[in-house]
Amino acid sequence: MEWLMARSGSGFAAINGSRGVRGGDVFGGFLLDGIRRILESSRDKIFLSKSAVFAIKCAATYKMVLWVFGYGSLIWNPGFNFDEKILGFVKGYKRTFNLACIDHRGTPEHPARTCTLESDEEAECWGIAYCVKGGLKKEQEAMKYLERRECEYDQKVSVDFYKEGDSLKPAVTGVLVFISTPDPIGNKYYLGPAPLEDMARQIATANGPTGNNRDYLFSMEKALSNICHEDDSIIELANEVRKVLSRPKEKITGSDNPHKSHAPLVHLSALPEGTVVVVDSR
Repeated sequence: MEWLMARSGSGFAAINGSRGVRGGDVFGGFLLDGIRRILESSRDKIFLSKSAVFAIKCAATYKMVLWVFGYGSLIWNPGFNFDEKILGFVKGYKRTFNLACIDHRGTPEHPARTCTLESDEEAECWGIAYCVKGGLKKEQEAMKYLERRECEYDQKVSVDFYKEGDSLKPAVTGVLVFISTPDPIGNKYYLGPAPLEDMARQIATANGPTGNNRDYLFSMEKALSNICHEDDSIIELANEVRKVLSRPKEKITGSDNPHKSHAPLVHLSALPEGTVVVVDSR
């Protein structure tokens, strides 16, 4: 098996002389664009084997697509044009509410808590993989939107994605996922874990231009229930937020949309009479 690592300003393209092309830091159509720029640049010195040259030539007609894994709000509100979606999971990551959001569901003074993924060898995280086909321009439009929306995530990584019913063979390889470095010192957006009650109080009271933090959490709970893969940690956190909301002394601003939890009744804590909980349906 033979590989060529080609370097350009856009990242690395990994080219396998016997198996074709796959993305490194450059995904989908961005890989082909990166190869083109490498070959046109006089600054890059590239030594190609015959098989690698053949792989590059094949790349000109190779039909590339972009796959993106949604594990948070992308599950219920992708916001970009896609051609296919698949329910499934990634291995080795767990969903946490340890990421600060200061421009959507919170502010710099009162950040919201939103989802990120953190490494856990034993974990699986369920969500939706979205496929964008139709060429480089369409992929670039999707990536431009996602990078603006996911600006608080400092890493884009490539993962294997598995479909329900087959945990051995990946359904898609090289799926793009946005995550945050779990470093509270080096990453200003990483909040890290906190006591459950403290997290619930923060989520219950945070608001931003897009909406409030608790609606994000309740929408997350509902979305996972809708795909029949509830997350016990999300249900526990949502119930703790409901407790905070039920306390008269808590000053909570209004929400926009009514919420009815789809989580199993055994998990849910009953709300006091007259309490309304809401979600963002966007």
